[in-house]
Amino acid sequence: MVRFKDIQVGDAIPALVKPALDRVQIAMFAGATGDFNPIHIDDQAAQANKLPGIIAHGMLSMAFLGQLLTNWAPQKALRGFSTRFTAMAFPGDIITCRGVVKAKIEENGENLVDLELSAVNQKGEQTLAGKARIALP
Repeated sequence: MVRFKDIQVGDAIPALVKPALDRVQIAMFAGATGDFNPIHIDDQAAQANKLPGIIAHGMLSMAFLGQLLTNWAPQKALRGFSTRFTAMAFPGDIITCRGVVKAKIEENGENLVDLELSAVNQKGEQTLAGKARIALP
């Protein structure tokens, strides 16, 4: 278990590397979320919108960042989580999620850690930037 006293500003949490995105995963995410925007499931529709082909849902990458956080600390410790989409992810992309401790705060009786988050593809291009606040014992 991660403890507040053992964490320092600048520490990286363990990275999460996801297998290459594939069309089945993207279609299953569409079904799970009800987001059937054609740019996520139909190459012709995506190309009509000036994309090279289908793109993964931005929320899928956000879910990967959520998995990064809950791999590190229990879900009940999450106090805040936000993201900003910075680039598209495509089938075949290997997404690596990372987090770095930016601050340690004691507030309202809780030991809080602020994290800066990122999701990057195999080319090193950031697809998602984020922040999270985690309460630690």
